[in-house]
Formats: sequence, structure tokens, C-alpha cells
Amino acid sequence: MRILLVNKYFYRKGGAETYFFALAEGLKALGHEVAFFSMKHPNNEPSYWSKYFVSEKDYVGDISAFKKVQEASTLIYSFEAKRKFEALLEEFKPDIIHMNNVHRQLTLSILDAPYLKKHHVPVVYTAHDYILLCPAYTMVNGRGEVCDACLDRRFMHATKNVCVKGSRAKSLLASAEAEFLKYHHSYDKIDAIIAPSEFMKSKLDEGGYAGRTITMQNFLTDSQMAMGTRVANTHKFEDAQAGARPYFLFFGRLSKEKGILTLVRAFLQAAGLVGGNADAQSDDQSAQVLPVTWDLRIVGDGPERGAIEQLIASAGPQAASRIHLLGYKSGEELQREVGNARFSVLSSEWRENMPYSGLESLAAQTPIIGAKIGGIPELVEESRTGFTFESGNIADLKDGLLKAAAVDEDIYGTMQRWCIEYVTTRCGQQTYAEQLVERYVGCRN
Repeated sequence: MRILLVNKYFYRKGGAETYFFALAEGLKALGHEVAFFSMKHPNNEPSYWSKYFVSEKDYVGDISAFKKVQEASTLIYSFEAKRKFEALLEEFKPDIIHMNNVHRQLTLSILDAPYLKKHHVPVVYTAHDYILLCPAYTMVNGRGEVCDACLDRRFMHATKNVCVKGSRAKSLLASAEAEFLKYHHSYDKIDAIIAPSEFMKSKLDEGGYAGRTITMQNFLTDSQMAMGTRVANTHKFEDAQAGARPYFLFFGRLSKEKGILTLVRAFLQAAGLVGGNADAQSDDQSAQVLPVTWDLRIVGDGPERGAIEQLIASAGPQAASRIHLLGYKSGEELQREVGNARFSVLSSEWRENMPYSGLESLAAQTPIIGAKIGGIPELVEESRTGFTFESGNIADLKDGLLKAAAVDEDIYGTMQRWCIEYVTTRCGQQTYAEQLVERYVGCRN
């Protein structure tokens, strides 16, 4: 089968790109021919098909006002993308189109390519966020509240609530894009929509896409699984006895919607460090304070780093010795952090879909303390693969940290076995690719 994969970034920028490249790898391993359509960028992977990629567009970077206006005019509909996509289709002659993130840099104008209508090529779309339902992608309004307003398909709610980056102008542009796609019937040209979590499927169905949605949980590549097994530290309690400090790990973007400030405040409370009250620390769990040996390690960067540093500074020198901002890490360096952590924390305050950070944690046999929001509860089976807490609730997260720290070695070993069983039975690359091809065939029949 000839499969054309489409994504606006052709380098490993985030979770969608992790999926995109891993999917290509899995499909090729099954003997299928794969081509790509994307955007030009200095960081791109090499590809024969890059001759068809669209010009680089940057709507948020450091470019001139004239350039922003010029590029914004192609945000909703790109004749360049449509023309180049048509040329690629004529050469590759795909049996199926599989789109991922395409909005704004590529646009859904590509679905108007005459080749698709002439040859009735089916289109599959993987929803990595909520752009089909929400102009801001996140279903979080301008006040930082989880929001369902646009499920009625009246997308000007996003302008009224200033949902996009606190800017009324950007919110208006995003609302206009959503309204155009609705009246242009762009989404009607998609035959099947893959939702990586049951929660996302339920929201897509509620938003008018019922009948076309399929739940297929994200997967890990064979190399990711192997790396997770290699770095998994099955002797974490022995290491602690030898002097290593057990720690909770957050890894991801340091932004409000990730709940990172809530996590830091919860850790400070759990450790008895609020207001610099270091004397409140105790090794006695009955005192409802974390043992003095426990730390919080934070991997990543983002707009809330300064606020985190201020929180730590205000809590006194003991806080600085126990909360560690490690910056951005990737590859085996990141995996070592994940594998050596006692627990990872998914503290999101938006309806996160099916985060790869959670899958990578489970593959490293590191249980998760996860917020009960979006698709996260589908990863965190209570007292098996981790513990859950109410999203945004500092007190509940504090209790979760204390509960996790109190887990003894035998129970922890059982939890590790649940973690590895979860990923081996649900997240295999070959199984996913085989099931996806069956979906492709179903779309063609």
C-alpha cells in the first residue's frame, strides 16, 4: 500500500512528531511504501519528498510585522500548499492519506487537491489536540478554565473569551479559521478520525464527529521500549539505602496548563517547606510530611520557569536543596532521569490527550502520579500503574505525593510489573501499525 503521511513539522518537535516518525517506521517495517508532505525548516530530517514541502511559515517567532501579516494571509487557506500537494499526489499516487498536525502552516486547503476527488483517495486524520473542536487547540479559555463553549460549533466564543495567547486579535483570527473550515466543509473530506484516548473520542463525538471516530491509543517504538527496559532501575530502594535520594520527576514544558506551579506548591506543602518552615520536616509519615530524603526534579523549560524559581526562593534554602530545575534533556539522558525516578508526575490542568511522557514513564517501570483530566486516567490505573488526584487541587496532589512516598518495596515492585504489562500489552508498534492498516483498508472499501 502507498501511504502519504502529512504533518506540518518534519523534525522531532513534540509528541505529534514522535508519533509521525514512529508511524512511518512501523508502516515501512510492514512493507508499505511511505511518502511525506510537510513544511520546509532548517531542522528537518532529509527526505526525497522535501522538494514538494511548502515554504517555512512562522506565526509566533521573531519576524517583522509585515512578514507576520503576509504569512497570516495564508493561515486559513494556502494555495501554495494545495498546488504542491497536488504535484506530490501526481508523482506518488497514494492509496491513503494520513494527516496529523496540518493547521495554519499547511492548512486543510490540501484536501481540495483535484487528484483526491478524481481518484477518491481516503483521508485519515489523527487528532493530537482539540483543534477540530476549539480554535485554541486546548479547550481552555482565556481565563485558564477548562471550557466546552465551542462544542456548539459557534467558534466566535474563542474571540469573546480571548482564548488564544491572551490576544483578542489572535483569537479573532483563530475563530475566523474555524468558521471558514466549518462553512467550507473541510472536515467533511476526512473519512476517519483517530483519537488517541477514549476521552478525546467522547469529546469529538459530542462535537459532531460521531460515526467517524476511532480510539487507537498512542504506541511506543521498539527502540523506545528497549531503551525503557535498559534504563529501568529495578533496585531503586537499594539505591536509596546506598545514599541515593528518591525523587518525584516532572518532565515536559514548564507552562501553566501543565500544572507545574501546582506541583511545586504541593511538594513544598508535602515537604513542610511552605514559608521556609524547614523545622516542620520529619522522617515520620504519620506527621504527614515527606521524609527529608525526598526531592522533586523538574526536566524541561518554558514560560513558568521564572515563577518556579520565585516559589523556591520564597520557601527558603531547604527548598532550593530539594527542588532541582534541570533544564531540557532528551534521549538516554532523559530516560535515565525517568528510569531512576521513584514516581513521575503528570500534573496537567488541561485535557491532555495521551501524553508520551506517561507512556515513556511506564516503559521505564516508573509509576505515575496523574491528574484526573483528559486521557491521563486511562494511563494511571489506581494503585497499579500509579495514583490519581484531582487536577489543579494542591491539597489532593500533596496527599498523592505522601501516599506514593509511603509505598513499600514489595508493593512498588508489584506496581512496576503493572507498568511494564501495560505498555507491552497496549503500546506495541507493530500491533498498532497492523491495526491501522486494517483501518486504511476499511476506508478504501
